[in-house]
Amino acid sequence: MDEDPGPAPIARGKRPPQGDPVVDRALALLAAFDDGHRRLTLSDLARRAGTPLSTTRRLAERLVAWGALERAAEGGYVVGLRLWEVGSLAPRALGLREVAMPFMDDLYEATRQHVLLAVLDGDAALLVERRSSRAAVPVQYRVGDRLPLHMTGVGRLLLAHAPAELQERVLRGEVGGRSDDPPPQPAALRRELAEIRRSGIGIINRRRPAPVVSVAAPVWDAAGRVAAALSIVVPAGGAGPRTIEPAVRAAARAVSRGLGAPAARRPRPSAG
Repeated sequence: MDEDPGPAPIARGKRPPQGDPVVDRALALLAAFDDGHRRLTLSDLARRAGTPLSTTRRLAERLVAWGALERAAEGGYVVGLRLWEVGSLAPRALGLREVAMPFMDDLYEATRQHVLLAVLDGDAALLVERRSSRAAVPVQYRVGDRLPLHMTGVGRLLLAHAPAELQERVLRGEVGGRSDDPPPQPAALRRELAEIRRSGIGIINRRRPAPVVSVAAPVWDAAGRVAAALSIVVPAGGAGPRTIEPAVRAAARAVSRGLGAPAARRPRPSAG
């Protein structure tokens, strides 16, 4: 049998027989931006997206014209507001945010710290909403950021209810976080995930960028699944986690009720 020569090369200027690589290239330009690369020059954009400079220039200008990218005052490109407008229509976050925001506002008014709402998205926790005071303790994450599952309160709570396959990959260290995050300790993390499922609450202490305590509770949807994690982040050494826990549980329970969660699956206060 003759050896398969592989796909035929695409002639310059011709449309490929299958698919539309122009779309893939445009998406690669958008994916080149992340929390550490919010503004990119044309050459940086080409390098991170893996596209020729001439192609990058042409596609970037089309994305600017549509509003997906904008030209930065300092030079280069930044993500455009049109993407935010489209992204805000995502049904999984839209209904959740609309239900959760009044209760997040209540938690914010009571604590004047950080109130976070995150959903599981692939191998990370996606922060879909945040309420914060200017005087609150510093945290690293902003709305739209992807939070590591094993290093954050909302991430760890979502991980506790995630598919077993994802849990095992995190435990084996195959799911990366930020470059300076320590690797997971499998035995300790496995015990903590089991405790989160048992108690219905997740508590985590972090030392960077400032000592904080995060207390997270699950938000259940109408199908009886964990749809999101709601948390309060406060300075370490202030109000203890057990003082904050009832308020987080109550807010998560109210959001779950607003999403139509079965009463049996809503988080309830622990006996202790």
